[in-house]
Amino acid sequence: MKKLTCTLLAATLAGTFTASALAADYTFKFQSSDPAGDKNFQVQQAWADRVEKMSAGRIDIDLLPVGSVVKHTETLNAIKLGILDGHITATSYFSGKDPAFGLIGNTVGAWSDTTQLLQYVNYGGGYQLMTELYAPYGVKFIGGSTTGVESFVSKVPVNGVADLKGLKLRAPEGLVQQVFAAAGASPVNLPGSEVFTGLSKGVIDAADYTVFSTNQKAGMNDVATHPVQPGFHSLPLIDISMSQKKWDKLPEDLQEILTTSVRDFAYDMTTQLKIADQQAVKEAQANPNITIHNWSDEERKKFREIAREQWKVFAQKSPNAEKVYQSVTKFLEDNALL
Repeated sequence: MKKLTCTLLAATLAGTFTASALAADYTFKFQSSDPAGDKNFQVQQAWADRVEKMSAGRIDIDLLPVGSVVKHTETLNAIKLGILDGHITATSYFSGKDPAFGLIGNTVGAWSDTTQLLQYVNYGGGYQLMTELYAPYGVKFIGGSTTGVESFVSKVPVNGVADLKGLKLRAPEGLVQQVFAAAGASPVNLPGSEVFTGLSKGVIDAADYTVFSTNQKAGMNDVATHPVQPGFHSLPLIDISMSQKKWDKLPEDLQEILTTSVRDFAYDMTTQLKIADQQAVKEAQANPNITIHNWSDEERKKFREIAREQWKVFAQKSPNAEKVYQSVTKFLEDNALL
């Protein structure tokens, strides 16, 4: 009997130890700026799962879709207040707090390839600048990614800058609208959720929305049959960040795992979306009602020159925005990208 009791006690203690060993040392609640059904969110969830495996279960990230706790424009404050532990979001959403976030989050016309933006973030000063910009909010910038050069959705042929004149297009507020207006277009404020309806009902003729594969899946190209691909305008910065206080409590090895994991995430995100875009382009090309337009190098250069003038204007909106302007243009010039 005594032997049986000892055996049962040992089994209980072993079970308790196993359960304890499986419990995460650090549990974080992150909110994404993407809905659960999007390809972006799926790649983000895969990142959270990898972090758990890489850390041998010591880190558990509960990733929530857009709007689960707060609006996508409010995650920065939510982290500062302890409502959220972190976010995966488009940096430009915080341009209302400081225009600098709008300029670094989407330097319209600056980047023609994802590798250029990632090189700037990881090796060209972007990481240090984002760390400085987030510091007053008590937020730690872990690292950056992007999606892909966004497609341009249009109901009418747009083959160059001249075709933008008078075009009613949906564009996010801030720098994006400012650049399109300078190019002669007529930007319209419209939430992303209303882009399809706006195109269908003729409220807008075109839209700066997202990557080609997402547009194709959503049926955008069926109602706006003249997409521009690759896009000529937008390549957003996506950042993964968390509470500075909670970051500081992490041991050095887990900090390194998170930092490394975000660089892996950036490669995963850009590669998967590029593959998805290539497949979507083939699907669209097979549809005789859809005509894909690809701007010439000359027209892309014209648009970039217009955009570059607006960077200067936007940089005057805050001291931090001026820092972003100086940093980005220096990188572009140093690397012969202007």
